[in-house]
Formats: sequence, structure tokens, C-alpha cells
Amino acid sequence: MGAADPVSRIPPEDRVEADPTPGVVREQAIAVEGLWAGLARTEPGVTSGWHHHGDHETSIYIVSGRLRMESGPDGQDVVEAVAGDFLHVPPNAIHRESNPGDAESQIVVVRAGRGAPTVNTEGPA
Repeated sequence: MGAADPVSRIPPEDRVEADPTPGVVREQAIAVEGLWAGLARTEPGVTSGWHHHGDHETSIYIVSGRLRMESGPDGQDVVEAVAGDFLHVPPNAIHRESNPGDAESQIVVVRAGRGAPTVNTEGPA
């Protein structure tokens, strides 16, 4: 891609489900060398499976709802986030997210890195 290439628009109907992890639906909008971006949705009361994002740095913006992220040894590090918050997930950080709210949570996810964007695991670090 170069300076003369046009800007692309990816409407919701053009997003594709990608990188499955139990409990969370990821909709890929952009996947180019070194960058992945999309929307993830989690139903109320649902907890995802444990996973990490390989060598990717991950930025999360909570659009709506609530998000609870567990990480670290035995999943003991817990972060609670609400609409308007950003989270940073370092490369290879094993984690899982849950939605403790009563409405679907929607988050915008942007990853920078190489390799598989999602790796499911058996449990926490």
C-alpha cells in the first residue's frame, strides 16, 4: 500500500468471525501484516476461555458494557473496566475476560505484531 491508495471502509456486515475462543465472539475488520483490528462481543454473565495473543501488543477500548480481565499467576490479577476505558494486554499474557454486567459488552480490539493473533490455552500462567 502506498500514499495514493484509497481509504477503505469496512461496514459491520463485512466483518468476519475470527480467532474463536469459547465465550467471546470476535469480528475481524482488518488483518494486514503486523496489524489486526476488530470488535469482540461477550454476553452477560459469560467468561471466555483462557488464551493469549502471541507476540501481539493488544489495545482494547470498551465501547459498551463491562469487562473483567483476569491474568497473571493463577489468574489472580484482576482488572475491571467499563465503557470509555482502555486496556493494554502485553504479548503472551495469558488471560480471560468475562462480562459481569447485565447487557452484552462490546470492545474494539487492535493488535500489533506477527504470528497467530489468538492462542487458546488450558489455564492461566
